[in-house]
Amino acid sequence: MLFRSIVLALSLASAQAADDGLVRMKLKKRSAEEMVAAHLKRENDALRLALAKGIAPKEDEEEVVREMVKKSVLLRGSTSSSSSSNNLEDGFEEQVEEAVQFPKKYMTPMRDEEVEVDADTDTGSTESVIIKDYANAQYYGEVMIGTPPQKFTVIFDTGSSNFWVPKINCRDCGHDKSTYDHTISKSFQEDGSDFSIQYGSGPVHGFFSVDSLALADDMVIEHQKFAEVSNAGGLGQAYAYGHFDGILGLGFEGLSEGGANTVLKNAIDQNVVRDSVFAFDLGDNQDGELTFGGYDESKFKGEITWVNLSEANYWRINIENISVGSVSSGATNGIVDSGTSLITGPSAKIAHIAHSVGAKRDFMGQYHFPCSKVGDVPDLEFTIDGKAWTVPGEDLVIQAGGTCLFALMAMDMPPPAPQWILGDVFMRQYYTIFDYGNERVGFAETNY
Repeated sequence: MLFRSIVLALSLASAQAADDGLVRMKLKKRSAEEMVAAHLKRENDALRLALAKGIAPKEDEEEVVREMVKKSVLLRGSTSSSSSSNNLEDGFEEQVEEAVQFPKKYMTPMRDEEVEVDADTDTGSTESVIIKDYANAQYYGEVMIGTPPQKFTVIFDTGSSNFWVPKINCRDCGHDKSTYDHTISKSFQEDGSDFSIQYGSGPVHGFFSVDSLALADDMVIEHQKFAEVSNAGGLGQAYAYGHFDGILGLGFEGLSEGGANTVLKNAIDQNVVRDSVFAFDLGDNQDGELTFGGYDESKFKGEITWVNLSEANYWRINIENISVGSVSSGATNGIVDSGTSLITGPSAKIAHIAHSVGAKRDFMGQYHFPCSKVGDVPDLEFTIDGKAWTVPGEDLVIQAGGTCLFALMAMDMPPPAPQWILGDVFMRQYYTIFDYGNERVGFAETNY
């Protein structure tokens, strides 16, 4: 699971159940301008971290800078030692100036005393680290917990399975977060068992509780086990300044910490949804929609192509090939992940693809290229179940304010972990259906 680079914002006022039995929830999309600004802000913060430690941008010290950057800005994810040893790109001083100036147009600057890093922090093994980076998350939505209802903005994440929100008096939870107070909820039930997840940048701690959950007026789930996060310091600045309060996982039970039933499983067991299916329409440069209980035939044209999962933990599928220009991956596998904005893959493959399209890697690990060359970016093609699924070259670019970011990112995950993540950049191209009961995903051509 990954970068989230990641941003589902729905309005309960506009979420409604139609006569066809589907529950529809509007999803608010984070703008390209804000995504680029957030990237440059993280780059700015990382540069100032290096300067605060007295580290100059010299080639013999760049490894230390990279390690500081990795541990201070990743929310989830891991970077291999080989990918972190590349030389810094030319134009370091220009990067500093751009990173300092551009975010001021869109975001509140961080105070120096809020920039912290622990250079000795252990990021944990690959097996125990949740492979996700929500820093680039693009779609958010609102849910209600308890009686009376308390509102939270969450990421609906098919790449994870737990549901958590910050509790009242949560430590290191950042700014302007909604926090859960179980003392005012009449439907709260105590659980108290420990909740802990190891993220790429550090651990997140809390405890489990039980309460009612409303995803829409006609979709109320009783006795939902979820986590009250009491310390979110391990999530880093990406969470502290993110637009979301928590995560609502839509993966399978095998990924769920603490043996908690997923929200989807409880919805199915309680007959809250008509069918064990949900679907995403992420829109075309506009807000999207998440549908529970089935799929909306008005959102796509033609036939649905169903692809059986290779393993029902993540929404993982086999991929016969991934190609762009003259570069191809060969047979591999990946997950379809609404909680990740970008497309991620092994660092060697991503570096090869980036080089082939003229993209350069900055010291944050993000690829970028001159905006004048956006029209030259070739299409990216996934061969899945014998059929080609294309992401046009122009949609592989996140462009704003004269900055053009490549929408592919390196993330090394040793087998048996999934090798590729097909995030929102892919899902925006196709109406995407998740069939929990039959353990399959469906893709169809959108109407736009």
